[in-house]
Amino acid sequence: MKRTVIIGGNFAGFTAALELKRKGGEEQQVIVIDKSPVFTFIPSLIWVPFRRRDMKDITIKKDVIFKKKGVDFVLAEALKVNPDENKVITNKGDFTYDHLVIATGPKVKYDVAPGVAEYAHYIGTPNGAMKTRQALDEFAKNPGPVVIGATQSAGCMGAAYEFLFNFEKWAREKKIRKKIDLHWVTPETFLGHFGIDGMTGAKMMLETFMKMFNIHFHTEVGVVKMDKNQVFLTDGTALPYKFSMMMPPFVGVDFVQNSPELQATAAGYVPVGEDYRHPTYPNIWAAGIAVDVKLPFKPGKVPFGSPKTGFPSDETGKIVAENIVRVEKGNNNLKRKAWGKIPGLCVMDAGKKEVWIISNHLFKPRAFAIMVPNVLYDFGKVLFEKYFMWKTRHGYSYLP
Repeated sequence: MKRTVIIGGNFAGFTAALELKRKGGEEQQVIVIDKSPVFTFIPSLIWVPFRRRDMKDITIKKDVIFKKKGVDFVLAEALKVNPDENKVITNKGDFTYDHLVIATGPKVKYDVAPGVAEYAHYIGTPNGAMKTRQALDEFAKNPGPVVIGATQSAGCMGAAYEFLFNFEKWAREKKIRKKIDLHWVTPETFLGHFGIDGMTGAKMMLETFMKMFNIHFHTEVGVVKMDKNQVFLTDGTALPYKFSMMMPPFVGVDFVQNSPELQATAAGYVPVGEDYRHPTYPNIWAAGIAVDVKLPFKPGKVPFGSPKTGFPSDETGKIVAENIVRVEKGNNNLKRKAWGKIPGLCVMDAGKKEVWIISNHLFKPRAFAIMVPNVLYDFGKVLFEKYFMWKTRHGYSYLP
């Protein structure tokens, strides 16, 4: 029996573990090491601050699902790896492996600029989403100017856009919108770039949304600093605020950065080929946000990155599982699919409205790319959430 250790258990790690056990059967012992006991459907965190979802609605206990599927789960923090000894060091002991899958997700760089960590809210984690909920409850009692957006080097602009439009809808429902001067700030060279060099119609659609909802926007800007009253931008603008949500950049987790043999990038991501295999250590693989993805475009005045969303994370988890099974069967014809050639499939929520974003490739060149707005209701986002939670609860990792 071969032993595969997987570090991380959300989108990429969860899928990789279940698929590897399903395909490898009794020939594979699969161990998932993660410091979180629950799977969180991260796309729905944008609804938690507005009480449209509670955390219990979008989380599932990992150990229950893994046990049913024959996967071992260890609740621990992985500290580093010694690839020459095939050993992972954790705060609960060492684990040897035949194959290692790094699916650790990101670390948030809150200190991207002075004051961001202290004064800006962040909705990308359960704790951050709940703190934002509390802050909005207080803000509603004494509303004022608001600044929402993404900082320099951020790559997850989509979630920030979703929060922006949900906030605007929430403010109207609370009957405080007329008291709010709402500003959007982004390092993107144009609205709707999304870190994928845009799509047909994206710029015009987002500009229309901004005008329709009376939102001031600032492109190609970063954050110099924040104090408790103002956000200072790289173009010299100082925006007053009473509430702010900022999407900081992601970097690689400490586990990767504490393991110099992995030859991680400066940002802490793992170098792999199109088969998601490490170039130096052929029994080490990476999936999801941990993967180093080369930018498909040249940033403008302010640097920013590409998105690493749930769909490509899920896909890379499947690819890694398939390739480990092939290697163990002596088949070196591995499955290859560059990150940028994974199909783009996303539903951007816009405050009980939505935009379907579909393309044959995440990055250019693309054979087709389309954005379809639905101004009636965000049923697509809701249905996708319900489907993915159902799929996860039952361990149906092989489904799309």
